[in-house]
Amino acid sequence: MSRRGWPNKATAPSCHSRRHHLAGSDAVRLDDLHTAFADPRFAAVLCLRGGYGSPRLLDAIDVDLIAAHPKPFVGYSDLTALHTLFNQQAGLVTFHGPMLTTDLLRYDEPHTKHSLWAQLRGEIGAGSTLLHPADYPLITLHGGVAQGRLVGGNLSMLCSMLGTPWALQADGAILFLEDVNEEPYRVDRLLNHLRLAGVLEQLSGVLLGDFAQTDPGKLAALDMVWQDYLLPLSIPVLGGWRAGHCTPNLTLPFGALVTLDADRQTLRLDQTLFTAETPDETRAHHHPA
Repeated sequence: MSRRGWPNKATAPSCHSRRHHLAGSDAVRLDDLHTAFADPRFAAVLCLRGGYGSPRLLDAIDVDLIAAHPKPFVGYSDLTALHTLFNQQAGLVTFHGPMLTTDLLRYDEPHTKHSLWAQLRGEIGAGSTLLHPADYPLITLHGGVAQGRLVGGNLSMLCSMLGTPWALQADGAILFLEDVNEEPYRVDRLLNHLRLAGVLEQLSGVLLGDFAQTDPGKLAALDMVWQDYLLPLSIPVLGGWRAGHCTPNLTLPFGALVTLDADRQTLRLDQTLFTAETPDETRAHHHPA
């Protein structure tokens, strides 16, 4: 397996490749991913955009290499597959956050940029509350307080991984969900899939992100779906968090220990992200899978 560098470049070859609906072949994209982590010149791995293709790499990723070279990994949507693997098998805390072409270069949005850089620069530590802009009111669907690892991502992607060795491990977790261009009946089907797979009953809390491009006339139907599947769990559920296919797109530290307070509508980070001084439940860059 090649570990080639990219002389005088900070973008991988696959960023300029195309193979039908993919950004290059699986072999090229896999090698780029390994190189991005192994090369000490790169302090972080920021994804350009989503789409589809990350799940095709799961069974070929060198987990030991990733775990041996921990560094921030940033992306969302299709990258949910890699977040889940890196959190569970490589023991990384990763960052569900904005991508370069989709968010950072397209929109000059201050909340998006501040949320990302504050976390990557280590300005947010244990005990810090992750800020949410007041212009976007949050909604408490079910009150209460819960602590757990923050996991999740794109709802469609999470369901596609069920039944595989890379399926989400949600025991005691705070589950974050987002998606785009999904009708309420499809969200219903996806949540029912999680329910029947036993995922929902394992959770300590739920944080709902943006479900973008939902027809305003169908929001009542979507609210009904949340109520039908989440309220019977009797756990804290907070909705309206601006993360996912939206602007602003706030960064969330996946794999990190957090406390969700649905009554006060806050999300608190309960561990440091970039030092070894972390709670026993998790490690900043590496925790037991």
